[in-house]
Amino acid sequence: MKIYSSLDEIERPFNNPALTIGNFDGVHLGHQALFKKVVEIANKRGGDKVALTFHPHPMKVLRPDNPPKLICTLEQKIELIMASGIEHLICLPFTRQFAKTSAREFVEEILYNTIGVQDLVVGYDYACGRGREGDINFLKKMGERLGFNVHVIPPVKIDGIVVSSTVIREFVKAGNMKMVRKMLGRFYQIRGVVKKGRRRGGPVVGFPTANLSINPEDLCPKTGVYAVQVIHGEKLYEGVVNIGVNPTFGNGSLGAEVHIFNFNKEIYGHEIKVNIVERIRDEKRFSGPKELSAQIRRDIEKAKQILSSI
Repeated sequence: MKIYSSLDEIERPFNNPALTIGNFDGVHLGHQALFKKVVEIANKRGGDKVALTFHPHPMKVLRPDNPPKLICTLEQKIELIMASGIEHLICLPFTRQFAKTSAREFVEEILYNTIGVQDLVVGYDYACGRGREGDINFLKKMGERLGFNVHVIPPVKIDGIVVSSTVIREFVKAGNMKMVRKMLGRFYQIRGVVKKGRRRGGPVVGFPTANLSINPEDLCPKTGVYAVQVIHGEKLYEGVVNIGVNPTFGNGSLGAEVHIFNFNKEIYGHEIKVNIVERIRDEKRFSGPKELSAQIRRDIEKAKQILSSI
């Protein structure tokens, strides 16, 4: 997949392109339906498969005092869009100046003249341009005038609930990882570089952990203990994670402590990816290492039961 970080990098319109547009936070099942339609149309017409997104998320620019916590990083989003079959990803910088672009200018200058859109695939609630003035009816009229087709994808529902990034964020914050998995079509994932902790997991408690920091700006599942899958390099392991502030030892800072089953490698400074499978219990304070160790054994047994059923 080729990535374009500005319109200047697009030297000429694409070949008969099918295009979809969105923030695509999480690349959930609703987004995947858009990509699937783009691939279907482009394959029939022999055209390019193109997606247009923005970075940073527009709400981080328009509402800097209360921006959304994102389901996935830009790196994750690119990986997931690539896996969907998209060939060209345009990732435009979103600024306050760009936010002033009218819907007409956006369609005429960017979508039509620069990208050369032939088929535009959008969600049922999509709107573009300043103040979201360019709704579906506007896009259809522009398509009729300029000669491109507009395909509107209906909402995707899971258990009667419309799949959206907003809804998924609420489920993540509530620790309902089963619904998150259903709506994403995969497990929710956190990732980071393993840092050196206080070395209490192995020597003191008896269960060594790989420790990850969690940025307060990131979307964090509800504190507690979860069954997880851990990806290190090309290998997948099973484990448990405590997400929280480690109240037993009074650490105080939010983090993730991952105990990986049947794993004894030195991985400080290595990146790991943690698939959050299912919540086991609340985080709680114990009287000391002995009580904590006994609870971790029970958590491990529960996690193994959960993971064996995947």
